[in-house]
Amino acid sequence: MKLSNKVALVTGGLKGIGRATVMELATQGADIALNYRASEKNKVLAEELVKELKDLGRDVLCVEGDISYEEDVEKIFKSIKKYFGHLDILVNNAGITRDQLILRMKTEDFDAVINTNLKGTYLCMKQASRLMMKQKSGHIISLSSVVGVIGNAGQVNYAASKAGVIGMTMSLARELGPRGVTVNAVAPGFIETDMTEVLSDEIKVGLKASIPLGTLGHVEDVAKTIAFLASDDAKYITGQTIHVDGGMAM
Repeated sequence: MKLSNKVALVTGGLKGIGRATVMELATQGADIALNYRASEKNKVLAEELVKELKDLGRDVLCVEGDISYEEDVEKIFKSIKKYFGHLDILVNNAGITRDQLILRMKTEDFDAVINTNLKGTYLCMKQASRLMMKQKSGHIISLSSVVGVIGNAGQVNYAASKAGVIGMTMSLARELGPRGVTVNAVAPGFIETDMTEVLSDEIKVGLKASIPLGTLGHVEDVAKTIAFLASDDAKYITGQTIHVDGGMAM
C-alpha cells in the first residue's frame, strides 16, 4: 500500500470531507491521528471512527483539542510525537462557516472563521514543520475552497480565510522545500455533504448550472486528491493549489 508505515493527522476528520480523507488514507495504509472539539456528539463520532479504523488494522490516536487554541495544538502534536514518534502527513481540514452579508456580519463571526480556518491552519503548519524539518520529509495539505479563489456573496470571512490558506501554502512551500517537505492546498467546489443536503432543489439546480461539469462533487473526489498529494507519487509537486470543483474556477 502506498502509505504503509506513514502517520497522518487529519484535523476535523469526524465527518464530511475530513472523514472521507481519513478513510482514504487509512485504506492506503496510513495510521491515523485525529482531533475533535469537546462535545458529547463529537466524542461519540470519534469513538465510532476509531473502531472503524482499527477494524481496518490501522493504529489510531484520538486527541481532544480545538485547533484555534495554540495550547491545544501543542498538546495534539506532543501526543502524536509521543505515541507514533513521527508525523508524515498533515491534512488541515478543520473549518467553519458563519455566513452573512457584510453589513449584517458580526465581528465575532468574522473572527471565529479566521481563528479556525486560517489561524488554526497556521498553528498546525507550525507544529508539523518542526517535526518534518527534522525528519527531512513530509507532506502538508491544506483545504482551501473555490470561494477563496472566486469569492461568494455573504462569505467575506470564509473567502478571506481560504484565500489566506493559499498564500500560506505557497510561502511555506518555499520555506520547507529545501528540507524535503511538500506543501500544497486543495480547493473544493460545491461538494455533496451535510451542508448541501439542506439546500432546496431549486438552489441545487442553480449551483449545477454554474459548474461546467454540471454536477456537484463527492467527498471521495476530494479525499483521493488529498491522498495523491500525501503520497510519493506527488513528491515533485509543491506550492500548488489543486482545484476539485468541476471547472468552476477556470
